[in-house]
Amino acid sequence: MKQVKPLKELLQEGKKGRIDAIAQYIESHIAENWKTLLQNKRDQLLEAYNKAGDRAYGTYLNLLFLPVHQQLKEAGLHPEPRFPGDFDISREWGNQEQTDQQRWMWSAVYASDGEALGTIVTIVFHDHTQFRVPRQPQIIALRETGKKDVVAALSLRSVDFKQACEFTVEYEEYLRNQST
Repeated sequence: MKQVKPLKELLQEGKKGRIDAIAQYIESHIAENWKTLLQNKRDQLLEAYNKAGDRAYGTYLNLLFLPVHQQLKEAGLHPEPRFPGDFDISREWGNQEQTDQQRWMWSAVYASDGEALGTIVTIVFHDHTQFRVPRQPQIIALRETGKKDVVAALSLRSVDFKQACEFTVEYEEYLRNQST
C-alpha cells in the first residue's frame, strides 16, 4: 500500500485538532489505497464474497485499515472498537435494488492516558448483489464520543442515518418477517 505522511507527523504539526488530523490521515490513506487494494486483493475478496456474502466487505475494511491501526499504535492512540467500528450498532440504507448501499460505523479514539479525542465515522458504500465498492469510503470526524451523542450528531448530518435502524434492530425485524 502507498504510504501517506505518517500520522505522528501530522499530529506533531498541530495545525488541526487531533481528531481532525487523524481523520485527515485516514482520508489520505483511503484515497491512496482503496482502489488499489480492491484490484490487488480482488480474487481473495471475491472468494470471501462467494463463501460468506457481505462479510467480504469486513475483510476488505480490515485490510484497508491495517496500516491505520499501525500508525495509531505508533502515535500512542487506540480506537474503541477497532476501525471501522461496531457492526452491531452501525446503520445502513440505500436503493431498492440493494446495489448502492451505505453503512455508517464509528470508533472513538483515545490517547494512551485514556483521554477521549473524538470519534471517527467510516461510511462504506457497497452492493448486496455482487462484491462491489462503487465509491471511495468516506470519513467524518466528530468531537462526540458516547454512543448517544454520536447518534445525535450523525442524525443532524443525515436524515437517512436518523431514520435507519441499528443493525441488530434491523436484523431482528428481518428475522421476524422471515417467520411470518
